[in-house]
Amino acid sequence: MAEPIEDLTLALWSVNLARPLNGPDAWIADIDRQMAALKQQGVDLLLMPEYACEQWLSFKPEGLRADQEIAWMAAQAELILPLLEPLAARHGMALLAGTMPHPVNGGYTNRAWLFLPDGRRIGQDKLCLTPFEKDPETWLLAPGREVRIIEWRGARIAICICLDIEMPALSQLLAPHQPDLVLVPSMTASASGYSRVFGCARARAVELMAAIAACGVIGAAPGTTQNDTNFSGCSVFLPCEPALGQTGIFAELPPTGGHDGDGLMLVARDVPLRTIRKLRENGAAEVWPGSWKAEGLKVLHC
Repeated sequence: MAEPIEDLTLALWSVNLARPLNGPDAWIADIDRQMAALKQQGVDLLLMPEYACEQWLSFKPEGLRADQEIAWMAAQAELILPLLEPLAARHGMALLAGTMPHPVNGGYTNRAWLFLPDGRRIGQDKLCLTPFEKDPETWLLAPGREVRIIEWRGARIAICICLDIEMPALSQLLAPHQPDLVLVPSMTASASGYSRVFGCARARAVELMAAIAACGVIGAAPGTTQNDTNFSGCSVFLPCEPALGQTGIFAELPPTGGHDGDGLMLVARDVPLRTIRKLRENGAAEVWPGSWKAEGLKVLHC
């Protein structure tokens, strides 16, 4: 028998990249400290944003060129990932530790890592890359080729990294698999990018009849060569249903371009995944047509 789905309390951390670090241990210690505090608030899952690892550039070696940064961060990730693994079990909390470069077939992907308290470590590569992620002079990356549906505590969880959430084709691909929760780690330089990612995340909540949690980095990392500004916030979106509060906004912190401390932290208590699934599976939603594919329609030019 399938495990009954649970409502989950989520923490979304818009990491302040401007805080300098003196090495990998400091980054791990910050996450450990946040998880310990969040556990006291009953948090089940901590979501960190895309390229939270850019904070590592504050301790990069002198003279590192822009086109060497991806390889250097990937090497740091190989050292850091084993140190992250025990945190989920120690705190009894799932951790999506943002994204970081990962070596694949002679190149690098932008990979999100989800650590679960049961010992699983699951990676999801970014599928649709931005122009600066395809620049051979700077951060050259390769797109991922697979989408993972993760089963945990009765919920089906997907990860869509930043630009991926803007792609309706990906939403259509996910829809038959009925995810309950989609995690969206993001990095956006300005209000326009933030508005695209978060606006599309809100739309995906309606399309998929799922909860969508999105957060992005803020501030600029010391030593950055690519991202002089980062502007974002934290939001949890739900389908716009009477049983879910009607507006589609479950919890949010407004966006900002900077912060004096660790960054923004949103705790969204008891995200109603059980209610969402019942609406989706019992046909009780107001007008949601299910996984609608526009089959049999024609496009006419007039």
